[in-house]
Amino acid sequence: MEQVISAGRPKWVPVFTGLSMRVFRNLVRVVARRGGEQTGSGRRWGLSLEDRVLLVAVYYRTNLTYRQVALLFGISKSAAGRVVDHLAPLLALAPVTRKHGPDAVLIVDGTLVPTHDRSMSASSKNYRYSVNMQVVIDANTRLIVAVGDPTPGNRNDCRAYTDSRVDQQCRGATVMADGGYQGNPEVIMLYRKPRKEQPPLPQWKEDLNTVHRSVRARVEHALAHMQSYNILRNCRRKHDGVWYATRGVAQMRNLAMTA
Repeated sequence: MEQVISAGRPKWVPVFTGLSMRVFRNLVRVVARRGGEQTGSGRRWGLSLEDRVLLVAVYYRTNLTYRQVALLFGISKSAAGRVVDHLAPLLALAPVTRKHGPDAVLIVDGTLVPTHDRSMSASSKNYRYSVNMQVVIDANTRLIVAVGDPTPGNRNDCRAYTDSRVDQQCRGATVMADGGYQGNPEVIMLYRKPRKEQPPLPQWKEDLNTVHRSVRARVEHALAHMQSYNILRNCRRKHDGVWYATRGVAQMRNLAMTA
């Protein structure tokens, strides 16, 4: 089969991945540093490292099937699947390994990712079988710093925050969230509006709520950017596939933000 797109043809990279060539090259360097280059003996990959990284980026962005992606790169369907399985962990956002400083301010929110793996998903409020993915960003840099383990989509955010273990990656920092995280005392939320028979909130609390909303909107923007990658609208991958896909998209977004 003839290869249709390649990293050697720079004009196709932004079209199929949404990444500039500068960001794409940075992504290739990250993968190479983590062991993506083929060493030693054994059967060689049919594609270069750059083309294999491009294949995964195209797969995440377009959510084409393996058969469709394989046609674009002139390889077999099974080879395309092996490339994604091999590189997905190397493209993923690295987990937090140390506590944050006391001045760090993080924002957490959950997003539903529809997935075909019924063993880990559940019927959710988006009327699809989905998983709840908890995403944490740094309030100052707006970079994604952590992605939790997938939890069933019918699980509310206050429980998914701990079940996904993303709370452990937020230790030491100030964490902001919306009102769905009640029951987590370490999370700063909005002041709740009183019932009708109770007096209204004082002005200073209303002012704090306004500031809180404006800051917390940053995580909504991050999630909207991530949802531009179609893999997070209908993930066909099984088991850890949705986790690697979400963290891979987070890694590409961070590189685009810092380019």
